[in-house]
Amino acid sequence: DLCTLYFPLLSLLAFLRVVRGKDRRSGLILTIPLCSEQTSMEELSTTLDYLLSIPSEKCKARGFTVIVDGRKSQWNIVKTVVLMLQNVIPAEVSLVCVVKPDEFWDKKVTHFCFWKEKDRLGFEVILVSANKLTRYIEPCQLTDEFGGSLVYDHMDWLNKRLVFEKFTKESTSLLDELAVINESEAGSQPDKDRPLDGNFLPSFDPETVLQTGHELLSELQQRRFNGSEGSTAWSPMDDELLAQPQVMKLLDSLREQYTKYQEVCRQRSKRTQLEEIQTKVMQVVNWLEGPGTEQLRTQWGIGDSTRASQALQQKHEEIESQHSEWFAVYVELNQQMAALLSAGDEEDLAELKSLQQQLSDVCYRQASQLEFRQNLLQSAHEFHGTAQDLSQQLDGLLGMLCADVTPTDGAAVQQTLKHLEEKLKSVEGALQGLREKGQILLDQISNQTSWSYGKDIVIKNKENIDHIQSVMEDMQLRKQRCEDMVDVRRLKMLQMVQLFKCEEDATQAVEWLGELLDALLKTHVRLGDDAQETKILLEKHKKFVDVAQSTYDYGRQLLQATVVLCQSLRCTTRSSGDTLPRLNRVWKQFSVTSEERLQRLEMASAFHTAAEKILTGCSEQSETSVDLEVYEEVEAVGKSLLDRLTVPVIFPDGEQYFGSPSDMASSAEHIRDRIKLVEVRRLQQEEANCEFYKHLV
Repeated sequence: DLCTLYFPLLSLLAFLRVVRGKDRRSGLILTIPLCSEQTSMEELSTTLDYLLSIPSEKCKARGFTVIVDGRKSQWNIVKTVVLMLQNVIPAEVSLVCVVKPDEFWDKKVTHFCFWKEKDRLGFEVILVSANKLTRYIEPCQLTDEFGGSLVYDHMDWLNKRLVFEKFTKESTSLLDELAVINESEAGSQPDKDRPLDGNFLPSFDPETVLQTGHELLSELQQRRFNGSEGSTAWSPMDDELLAQPQVMKLLDSLREQYTKYQEVCRQRSKRTQLEEIQTKVMQVVNWLEGPGTEQLRTQWGIGDSTRASQALQQKHEEIESQHSEWFAVYVELNQQMAALLSAGDEEDLAELKSLQQQLSDVCYRQASQLEFRQNLLQSAHEFHGTAQDLSQQLDGLLGMLCADVTPTDGAAVQQTLKHLEEKLKSVEGALQGLREKGQILLDQISNQTSWSYGKDIVIKNKENIDHIQSVMEDMQLRKQRCEDMVDVRRLKMLQMVQLFKCEEDATQAVEWLGELLDALLKTHVRLGDDAQETKILLEKHKKFVDVAQSTYDYGRQLLQATVVLCQSLRCTTRSSGDTLPRLNRVWKQFSVTSEERLQRLEMASAFHTAAEKILTGCSEQSETSVDLEVYEEVEAVGKSLLDRLTVPVIFPDGEQYFGSPSDMASSAEHIRDRIKLVEVRRLQQEEANCEFYKHLV
């Protein structure tokens, strides 16, 4: 066994060069390289026995030329090795060449002459130096350490030899095992109840052995091809050439037996697989029709709240998880049966199709029941979730309706009213969604099929239906109550909006009246330059007073409306105690001011009319005389008007003046100018009268 010799061979105790060429004596060459260390004769003997077993008898008949390389060894070891050859291979050895070192051994040591012992040893022994070894052996058959050109890789040879012997041993053993298995299987009828034999599997993997053989054969053929390229290339040894047909024969036999074995395995695997499939199919069917169906039969409720429906969904998910494990087995079985059906074995088609149909029917029915239950629970969860959201919205709306409304202004009231309307609209949308989801859930419950396959059983759906209808009716009643309260609150808030609007408008009327008063005092200061202009200013003043009167009346009406609204809303008014006094005070001030303005305009109108009459009459009819009392009256009115311009307007809380001092000065200057003209006219008339009287005298 080469495995036991691996380490001795690895240390290169000896190697055999088995080639097609010959030495000069036409013999095979056996090289024993000795080293300076102690050489184990037992290992060397074992190695030589193994090496001598490799060549064929024909090769060994040509004899051996043994090279004992003693250049690194002692003489007594060399002598021991030569004497050992007498016991190991005395008949096959024809020549022993002992390669001596450059420094020859002591003559006393080498006094033993091998040539004298030729008859006793059975072969010739010569001492030769390395450079003279070519006298006995061709250089092409010597390695480079002996001055030859032979290429030899001991490790390569050793590895190939190990592979060859391993392949030979494993393939031979495998062939015997496969032959026994194939014959025993062919001689017995297929029996489904017969258990698998433990010896059915060979000791070695056929695929691995075949791969090893193919690689070995490829390597041997490649070396043979390379050996023909030239004399210096590596040339195959005879044992390698002889190994090729042996490897090929073993491969052919192994492939033949392995093909039969594969068919045997396929048939047995198919029978085993069919039995396993049938067993697993019945396991799936029995569980789905038994515990699986019972689990679904006991789950019929939909819960009365979101939390309860979630708990039922979790329970259903656990049931689905258990079913999923069996459905996974179903998928695997279905694939296996499809693969067997595609193989086309007639004797198994009917049974496989029957199993496949039975398994598919059961699984699909159970899956449809699971899906229906899942959809039902999902619809129930959505229904309860919508009901819960609607209930929260109704609670929030009711809270808004029960809370006191204390807005600060109309905008806040309108914002609150808008928010209330949005809440009510959201509640209406949620209630509509609840009705839709409830109807979907009722339709699903009414279409619910029995959990038993094809069997009519009573399912407790009345309780679920009553619960759904009760929830929808309760939400409808709550929503109606909230709507009624919203109507009341809406009316109240609209009145509050109107109240705030009236208060705002009344305040605005007070501001407008104040602005009119301010304009009357600051801008309405002109008295006109003549009677015509003063008349126009009088008409404008009356219109201005009419506008102020309308504003005051509008404010009074608004304040009266706020009193009515406050009584309706049962709240104390905030305007009658504040806005009304302000309105009355401003109106009184405006009335006093407008009356003073009216009197000044009337005095100005009378002054300008009288003055213009005097001035115009005198110029047109110079001969006509005017009564002196008229002059005095005009002058008195003018002086009264000038005095009036300097008098302030007296209010209860103070006094005000018309316009600015410059405005008053301008008006007063114009009046004085008119008075001077009238005086001039009076003087002229007096002189005229004097002349007239003188002429008469």
